[in-house]
Amino acid sequence: MATPFPGLVLAIFGPTASGKTAVAEAIAKRIPAEVVSADSMQVYEGLQILTAQPESPTRLVAIWPLSHEASVADYARLAHAAVDEILDGGRTAIVTGGTGLYFRAALTDLALPPAPAAGARERWHAFYDAHGALHAHGRLQALDPEAAAGLHPNDRRRVVRALELAEAGSSLARDRDRLWSDETRHPTLVFGLEVAPDELRRRIDARGRAMFEAGAVEEVQRALAAGPVSHTARYAHGLEDIATLPRPEALEAMLARVRRYAAYQRKWMRRISGLITVDADRSPDEVADEILALARARQRLPARGGPRADT
Repeated sequence: MATPFPGLVLAIFGPTASGKTAVAEAIAKRIPAEVVSADSMQVYEGLQILTAQPESPTRLVAIWPLSHEASVADYARLAHAAVDEILDGGRTAIVTGGTGLYFRAALTDLALPPAPAAGARERWHAFYDAHGALHAHGRLQALDPEAAAGLHPNDRRRVVRALELAEAGSSLARDRDRLWSDETRHPTLVFGLEVAPDELRRRIDARGRAMFEAGAVEEVQRALAAGPVSHTARYAHGLEDIATLPRPEALEAMLARVRRYAAYQRKWMRRISGLITVDADRSPDEVADEILALARARQRLPARGGPRADT
């Protein structure tokens, strides 16, 4: 059966626990399609439970060992190849995820900032940990006041990244603007899954408890015992909590962390121009049916890559 949307990418974004994976799987059962994950933690092996990896075949899931230092540039190359292969095979590509930068990287040709020098990331992480958040942020203020003005000292990951870039002669402030583009590599419809805050919190808490019941604690313990874990992999929600706290406290800390992240994702979603919002307070099948109906209503697409299909 031929896809009803030749050459089209369906992109699905939403906060964690909004049902992105289930909706993508439901769409793939209805039309010839393949799913590409745009999740910065699902790329890692060994954390299937903790990162809620899909059980159905999905591109770019569990592709790197936990020791691998992930980069947006590495991911973008793989995502572009996966999307191109799916479209060339006459299928629809469904890009789904909640990591904003990975989501954008899968869809567009980003003007990516330079890669850090060998060992720079580890050195700045060590500097941050040894001297503290305020001192590291103060160093950033001296090197790149514009980037420092947009970052909280406790945002360890971004402070470290800003220090890397400043050392390389670039700036997180400038690069943050360069990462945004209204053009996509292929005709693309971008859907945002909207869930009421109270319902989203209920889903987050239920999923987190189910993860612990399914063996997330034991999974993390095995992963940490197996060998080194990269700085990027350690950002998996719950990993550090499980590694350092008793089980009940680890669960509550993880849930609080995920709730904060979901709030950030909701804000990020509002920044996506041309986003088609879909009510996800329903079953995945109902959401999938609406997305396909909306896609059929927007069949007038440009002949090749360029502005999104909905613009």
